[in-house]
Amino acid sequence: MAITAGMDMADIGWEIKCREEDLKQRALENERRAIDDARRSVDEKAEQLKALGQQSALIAGFAMVVMVEASIPEDLNEVLLVLYGASASMVVALMLISMLNATFILVAILRYDCVNREVPFAHFWHTRCETDFRLALILFSYGIPLFMFVLALLGWVIFWDHTNASVYASSVVSVIAVGAMTVFYTHIQRKWGDFLINPEVMLYNPDAGMAASKHKRKQPDSARSK
Repeated sequence: MAITAGMDMADIGWEIKCREEDLKQRALENERRAIDDARRSVDEKAEQLKALGQQSALIAGFAMVVMVEASIPEDLNEVLLVLYGASASMVVALMLISMLNATFILVAILRYDCVNREVPFAHFWHTRCETDFRLALILFSYGIPLFMFVLALLGWVIFWDHTNASVYASSVVSVIAVGAMTVFYTHIQRKWGDFLINPEVMLYNPDAGMAASKHKRKQPDSARSK
């Protein structure tokens, strides 16, 4: 009896030890999974910020080149000259602020400690980065149509001294710029603008709702009543 009781106690102790080791292993796996999730979130936001900063810098450079390298005639209309200079400068300013915002946020999230995670990354992003990221997106979305407006004015500035067919050439450039601006507002901005800027907008799959409704219609009356 004593030997049997001792063996039972040994089995119980072994089970307790195995359970403790299993809990430690699960805790370690959960910690590794949490670190991987944090790093994945940081990498995802970093890629978004890099794309936004690079495109903003690219468009700002284009606008700067257009403003500096364009040969402006001496007899250019004063109103056209003011509109051209003001719109090009605004494009550079908007894109520059958007790029700087994205760069500073990128540096901030890359300093986030994914191992210790004293503050969850979602909370850190929501409280410290979300507002500035939305501002950068809004400024970028404002700068794109303004850059197209500069393109529309550029034709009139370049072809101002050309007496032969200058109106036709300038009008063609303006029509192309206005067409691109119309596509941007009616399709791109309308489809993606609110989804990217508003964090509360969620993805919706209409096929899932249709499949659920079809499945409900196919169920017999007895299954519905249950």
